[in-house]
Amino acid sequence: MPTENGAEQEPVTGSAGELAPLTLTVVRSGPENALWNEFVARYHYLGYKVPVGANLRYLVRSGSAKQVLACLLWSRPAWKMAARDNWIGWTDEERARKLQLIVNNSRFLILPWVRVRYLASTILSLCARQLPADRERLYGYRPLLLETLVDAQFRGTSYQAANWTYLGETRGRGRMDQHHEAHGCAVKRIYVYPLWRDGQHHSHKTPRRAGSRGERRNG
Repeated sequence: MPTENGAEQEPVTGSAGELAPLTLTVVRSGPENALWNEFVARYHYLGYKVPVGANLRYLVRSGSAKQVLACLLWSRPAWKMAARDNWIGWTDEERARKLQLIVNNSRFLILPWVRVRYLASTILSLCARQLPADRERLYGYRPLLLETLVDAQFRGTSYQAANWTYLGETRGRGRMDQHHEAHGCAVKRIYVYPLWRDGQHHSHKTPRRAGSRGERRNG
C-alpha cells in the first residue's frame, strides 16, 4: 500500500556537485527496506520484485539534506550473453564456476521529482568505488565486473558518461534463461564496467575471499 513516506516530494534541481557529498546506504531491513520497496514499486517502470540470491540495495541521499534521491539494486548477472562472454573470453565451464564475479545493476531509479544534472553518472561512479567492499563484507568476496542491460527505449547515456563499455545487444532471451526456454524478450544493450584495470584477465580468477589482496581499479 502506498504511504505518505513514498509520496511525491518537492522538486530537487541543480547539479550533482551542489548536493555533495552523496551517500550510499545499504538497505537490509526495517523502515529503509519498506521505503526502498515502495519507491521502486511506485516509480520504476519495471516495478518491484523480491530480489533472489545475493543482492545489494542502496538508497542514495544528498549529504546536505539527507533527502533520498535514488534507489539501486545490484543482483545476479545474466546467465549467458554472447557479447559479454566473448569479451571476457571464458569457456562455458569457467562461466558456470565464476559467474558470481559479476554483479548486475538490475534497478536504477532516480526519483521522478529529482532533476539534477550529472547525478546518474555520479551515482554509478560512487557505486563502483563502494560496492566491492560492501559485497565483500556481506558475502565474502569482491566482484570483478559490473554489468547492466539497458532497454531499447533508453540510450544508456548515464552509463556511457560513467565510462561503462558498450559490448553489443542481447539475443532476446531472459537474463536467467539457463535452459533457452524464454523467447520473445526485448533485445537490450549490454554495458560493463571492470573493477580492475585488466578486468578481462581477472575475470578468469576465482572469487577473492575476505582479507585477500589485489590491485583494484576502484574501492
